[in-house]
Amino acid sequence: MIESLINRLEAWFQPVEGTLTAFSGGVDSALVLYLSKHFLGDKGIGVIADSPSLKRSDFQLAKNFCAEFSIQLKEINTNELEKEAYASNPINRCFHCKDTLYSMLVDLQRSYPNYYLLNGTNRDDQGDYRPGLKAASNHHVHAPLADCGLGKADVRMLAKHFDLPLWDKPASPCLSSRIPYGNQVTLEKLQQIEAAEKVLNSHGFIEVRVRHFNTEARIEVPRHAQAKIKLLLAEIEPAILELGFAEVTLDEEGLISGKLNRSLSNHG
Repeated sequence: MIESLINRLEAWFQPVEGTLTAFSGGVDSALVLYLSKHFLGDKGIGVIADSPSLKRSDFQLAKNFCAEFSIQLKEINTNELEKEAYASNPINRCFHCKDTLYSMLVDLQRSYPNYYLLNGTNRDDQGDYRPGLKAASNHHVHAPLADCGLGKADVRMLAKHFDLPLWDKPASPCLSSRIPYGNQVTLEKLQQIEAAEKVLNSHGFIEVRVRHFNTEARIEVPRHAQAKIKLLLAEIEPAILELGFAEVTLDEEGLISGKLNRSLSNHG
């Protein structure tokens, strides 16, 4: 199984001269970047956006990953909060973010003629609401994982096979995804979210979301961790209130990635 996947990916990379991979620090783009280096050597280059919507811890993990595998990493500043089309948080916010990122990759590509632009989209992403996929298509960004039919389970299996330190890293969508559509995205809110999630991490909750409903911090943890957080909430709450929230609540439904996308059903 693993050998078959690797052979399929090797065949995909075989005609490629070099690559510039949009790297977020997540397992999908980490695998793509690692494979680029594996198959193409120093012509497999990573590009990361130093954005306030990317957790500082994820940014550091991404830099550590590239250092460990001797992968060249270029840092760019996308400054999306300065663009009202993004900061106003429309339902296609993700499109504007990725459109900016991929436009900058296209600019960078001029210094690397014939290099492919890559991202970490896998087969399972294609059934979800992901406006960023349209931006990728507009800028001719390739997705080797999706092209080769790899889903999330395949990605983690291969990442573990190659002993990548990020193989079991929980999904960590951008911090802006914690803010309901239509509510302005600001640096202050993003920093509050990151700090609140760090508080939860420090109490042993690794996979968390803190949704930012203006003055309310709404906590999501997986169902299996609900009993534990109820025991600790009285201890955790003051630290989150100190960050500027007026109220801390627990979402008893549990952590569901993309939960705020449910509101989109009202948009047809």
